[in-house]
Amino acid sequence: MQVQASFQEHPTGTLYLVPTPIGNLDDMTFRAIKVLKEAELICAEDTRHTRQLLNHFAIETKAISFHEHNTEQRIPELINRLKQGATLAQCSDAGMPSISDPGKELVAACIEAGIAVVPLPGANAALTALIASGLCPQPFYFYGFLERKHQQQVTELEQLKNRRETMIFYEAPHRLAKTLASMVEVFGKDRPAVLARELTKRYEEFARGSLDELLSWAKEGVRGEFVVMVAGNDHPTEEDAPTGSPLEQIKAAIEGGQSPNVAIKQVAKRLGLNRQELYRQYHQL
Repeated sequence: MQVQASFQEHPTGTLYLVPTPIGNLDDMTFRAIKVLKEAELICAEDTRHTRQLLNHFAIETKAISFHEHNTEQRIPELINRLKQGATLAQCSDAGMPSISDPGKELVAACIEAGIAVVPLPGANAALTALIASGLCPQPFYFYGFLERKHQQQVTELEQLKNRRETMIFYEAPHRLAKTLASMVEVFGKDRPAVLARELTKRYEEFARGSLDELLSWAKEGVRGEFVVMVAGNDHPTEEDAPTGSPLEQIKAAIEGGQSPNVAIKQVAKRLGLNRQELYRQYHQL
């Protein structure tokens, strides 16, 4: 067991998780600006993007890249600096670190090393969209991005179609229509849903209707990053829901035609498990 008292003195440095605006720079908090100014180093998903934000708020702190392709290289170096007492701030290009963005690996490494991890509140696209959607706001199930290939999407959605909670997805504009088509195929054309695009920006827009109506709307051509919210299933068919242990669910998905890596990823995401650990268990490493 480990207990963290975030604001007591620590023998090591502290990692601050700093949300950044999802569009409107006025959504940056005073505390976030203060932490970024006082940190010794900022770990940014894209330093070019973050530098625009830092320049806007006259923040001169050095920023280095920290993204999915360099985590193994960066983490030992960052942990070493934190152990020596440095205060670091970690941020993604927009919204909350770790939510469909880099961050979770560094957080896990800090916790393992006994280093305090302090989150700041701030902008989040999923919750911002949800509270204005008109769909039931709680409970909700945040999924993030679906796989890109149609059959993989269908497999994922089949595992979600009986959930009673409002489901939240992220999607890029050029894939939106294909994703909605997959949802119509699995959830049915009449399932209520809401699309939110360009949140907090000048062209913010909500489209509310059935999945079939939203698919027709999306086919006309859309721009901007989307939050896709789908109403839960009021009459789920429980026998269709995945059952068995995580390894049994992986084997069943593979027997259904999925590759081992995709099956492991989807089972880990659905059950909230560590993907690397599940991978090791499956391959008995």
